[in-house]
This record gives sequence, structure tokens and C-alpha cells, in this order.
Amino acid sequence: MEFNHVKPACPNGISRRDFLKTAIQTAGAAACAPMVFPYPAAAKKRPLKIGYLPITDATPLLVAYSLGYFSHEGLHVERPVMVRSWNILSESFLTGKFDLTHMLFPIPVWMRFKQNIPVKVLAWDHTNGSAVTVRADSGINRFADLSGKQVAVPSWYSMHNLVMQLGLQVQGLEPVIRPPGSKLAPHEVNLFILSPPDMPQALLGKKIDAFIVADPFNALAQEKFSAKIMRYSGDIWKNHPCCVIVANDHLIQERPIVIQKAVNAIVRAQAWCLQNPEETAHLLSRDGEGFLPVNESVLYRVFGAIPEKELIHPQWNVERIGFQPFPFPSATRFILEQMKKTKVEGNTDFLMRLDTNTAVSQLVEDGFVRKALDNIGGMKGFCHCDIENVFTREEIVEIN
Repeated sequence: MEFNHVKPACPNGISRRDFLKTAIQTAGAAACAPMVFPYPAAAKKRPLKIGYLPITDATPLLVAYSLGYFSHEGLHVERPVMVRSWNILSESFLTGKFDLTHMLFPIPVWMRFKQNIPVKVLAWDHTNGSAVTVRADSGINRFADLSGKQVAVPSWYSMHNLVMQLGLQVQGLEPVIRPPGSKLAPHEVNLFILSPPDMPQALLGKKIDAFIVADPFNALAQEKFSAKIMRYSGDIWKNHPCCVIVANDHLIQERPIVIQKAVNAIVRAQAWCLQNPEETAHLLSRDGEGFLPVNESVLYRVFGAIPEKELIHPQWNVERIGFQPFPFPSATRFILEQMKKTKVEGNTDFLMRLDTNTAVSQLVEDGFVRKALDNIGGMKGFCHCDIENVFTREEIVEIN
């Protein structure tokens, strides 16, 4: 398995587990360095609580915890709690069970502008990280081949639903929302919600024809059932955001120093993941810290290089999952505009009333991530952007 950006992470033949211990100990020494922000004693009274889904989208939060980066910032953070569905994660966040979490970008849009929840996007959690997966013998090779098919998505308010419908509409197909297995016209594609852990087995059992979801469930279907990746999401929309880091605005206002330190740790973890993809795979797996319920061989697929023959746009040089924390406004604007065109269950009039530029400023708080980037030397280690103007970029989307 080939990995991009790999440094010799395990010198002299030491085991991955020993490497991780060394990494944690080495990182621990950094805790002795002077802190940029004073840490108020009152903030130590209650630990921060993190929730996550068992998907690689959660990687920076999990790595920041495992390598002690939160601790090095002076934060008391409990071990992240895994939940099974986006509904549970969202409800737990809304009731204050979790202070920080990753969320599919459209979910905080729905929270803030439909439910009037004071949620803020603090940073991108990762880039790319998802795929459209089909059975190897399905004959499905492109979006046009999904005509008349049954397709699972993880949430109506998801990047997956947005990207899937964008691909279908470009091919002249009509997304519809009906019960699974409903009879369809040739130009229709039926979309419905399925929990990510249930998707590979449903594909194997021919209950669905395709699914679009975050890894490791695409990789798991490849490994266990010889499924096929029809398209990687980053090969559709170059280095797109998917999950973002969110917090309640009340917490941000009450504990801004704590939030800054948390974002510092997350950004630092993203930089580590880019340089240590193989070790990241091991850490998250059952063979490592056990955050994700899959073996490390599955995660090696996720954090490894995509074979060029599987890409429509190999010249983009995209990772299967990448890490870049800055929330580019151009991407937020694109998401908001596409959400207005994306079918979901329920009323979406709130989207039509949104002024896009105003919504971007109300939803995203990028001050913390800018400071965190300054602490580690800026965007040069992450940049998918114009070097002359690192906080702007052009959104590139090509369906084919």
C-alpha cells in the first residue's frame, strides 16, 4: 500500500504501538513550553466532552485526544464518546452532552437557520473522505448508471446527499425520496437514509444498489465484500469540506480561551495526520486505540494513496481523506447555494430566505483557526490554495 506524504514514522523497525508511545511522550515534552494563552482556573472545573461517529471524519478530534494535544494546551478533555447516528450526535450536542464535535457541514446550517440553535463552525475537520460505493458486478460505473436505482445516504443534511444529487442532476436524472424498494421510472433515482454501519451489508444483500458515505465504510465494503468505488468525493469536488468542528456560541462567548486551545490542538493534530497517515490508521483502529470498529488493514486503504486508475482527475492529486482546517468562505457559499437545490424530507423554506453572504458570517467563526494556524507557521503545511492569498480559493467541481 502506497502512502502520500509519509515520513519514516517507524525507524529502526520499532512497532507502530511503540511509535505511538514515543510520539505521545515526545509531544508531552512540548507541554513544558510557555503557553500562548493564560488558562483560567475556573475553566478547569468542568472537562470538555467530545462526541463522534465511528467514521474517519472524526480523526483530528481523536488524534488530538490520543496524542495529548488537548492536555498540552492545559485542557481537561474526557475520552471521546462514540455514537451510532447523526441524529444521536446532533441531539446530544443540542442537549449539552457534548461541547465539541464534528458535524456534516449542512447540519449546523439546519441547526442555526431553521432551529435557531446558536451553533458556530470553528474549522474544517477534514477534506474529501467519502465515496460512492457499488457492487463490483453491478455494471454501475458513473452517475448516469444510477438510473432507476436505490441509493442510501447517511443524512438529508449531509455533504453526501448534496454531492449525490449534484451528480444525478448533471446527468439529467431526478432524485426522489420514497420508501426503499419503491418502483421507479427510468429517469428516477430513489434516495433514503441508512445508518453508515448498515450500508456495506445492505449493499451485499442487494437491498440497495449504491451508497455514498464517509470512510471507513467504503473501505470496509471493498475489503470484506469486494465492492467497487464508483467515485471518490474528492474526485468530484476538489478538496471539499465534509465534517466541520462545531461548538455552541454560548460556550464560545463564556470560554473563548478554552475554545482557542481546543482549536490549537485540533489543528496540530491535522498537521500530524498529514505527515503520519500509516500511524493515524493504526491509532484509530481496533489494533491501536480502538476508536473505530475496524482493523488497521481497512484504514490503510483510507489513509493511503488513491490508485491513479481509479480517478477521473488524477491531476488534482487529491487524498482519499485530507486535512486542512481553514473554512474557506467560497466553499461555505457553494454549500449554501447547493443546499437550496437539494431535496430533503421536510420544509426547506428557511434556505430560500437566506442571504448567502450574511449566512456565512453568522455561521462561521474563523478567528480561532487563524490564530491556531499562526502558532504552527501558517497554512504552508495544508495549503490547497493560492500561495499569494492563502485564505481564498476557487471551488472546482467536475462531475463527468
